[in-house]
Amino acid sequence: MIYIMKKAVKISEKTTIGEVAQKYPKAIFVFLDFGLHCVGCQAAAGETVAEACLAHGIELKDFLAALNKAIEKK
Repeated sequence: MIYIMKKAVKISEKTTIGEVAQKYPKAIFVFLDFGLHCVGCQAAAGETVAEACLAHGIELKDFLAALNKAIEKK
C-alpha cells in the first residue's frame, strides 16, 4: 500500500494577520504583492486572512497558496 502525505498547511483562512506577521515575517511581502497594505494596521491584528481577502476582493485559495509557499522557502 502506498501512502501519499499532503503538506501541512501552516497558514489557514482562520489565521489572523497578526499571527502571520508575528510567526512568519517573510509572508508580509505576499500581503504587499497582493495589494494588502493592512499588515501594519492595528485593526488587522485580529482580522483573519479570509476576512482580509473578502474585504479586498482577493481570491482566498490563491492568497493562501502564496502565503504558504513563501514560508516554506528557506
